[in-house]
Amino acid sequence: MNFLSHYYFDRHVTDCYHILGTVLPDLLKNADKTIVLHPEKLRHSNQHVNSIIIGWNKHLDVDRHFHSSGFFKTHSHELKKMLLPATEGSPVKPFFLGHIAVELILDSLLIITRKINVDSFYDHLSSCREDIIREFFDAAGLKECDFFFRYFEKFKKDKYLHTYAEMPQITYALKRICMRIWRDPFIAEQENQITRIISTYNTTLEPYYSLIFNEIEEKLIASKGI
Repeated sequence: MNFLSHYYFDRHVTDCYHILGTVLPDLLKNADKTIVLHPEKLRHSNQHVNSIIIGWNKHLDVDRHFHSSGFFKTHSHELKKMLLPATEGSPVKPFFLGHIAVELILDSLLIITRKINVDSFYDHLSSCREDIIREFFDAAGLKECDFFFRYFEKFKKDKYLHTYAEMPQITYALKRICMRIWRDPFIAEQENQITRIISTYNTTLEPYYSLIFNEIEEKLIASKGI
């Protein structure tokens, strides 16, 4: 799941460090895809660092439930088939595009249907102190993390997640993600095709997209034995 979908499950939480933790694995991957951390079993004397760890583990749980769900398998496959003509001649693998597209569409729908407040998400991230985040990274074994803060500051400043309510911006986001792997993923006409397909699928999915969030919430509750 993408940033806003992860935020959805903890949108009522007031602890900014917990919120940061729920999206930190993806933030770190975007900052440097070669960095791999496993802080899942860490315990720290600083409660804020512990909140990041708990949020990090929540992220892993949500992704595990999502990627094993029938919803994800069905819709990523359908999007792959629909996007196939738009990737003809492109180096991008259709299954990769379908995977990412369904995640971005869910973020888009959360904004369009006003299930989350994007500004609140950014406010949480802006409330986190750099020294606390550095303490987390140090405990997790990442000693040099300046690269992360350069990316993090730009992420907070740009606030590009707001644009996910607009279908051409979903296509742009897909292109930027693909560019991490392929230098020139699409030509202009392909981007137009992708936008039309994404727009159609967004409308189709809107009436029942919340089912996957309900399903994951139930699994998260069940895993706690509540």
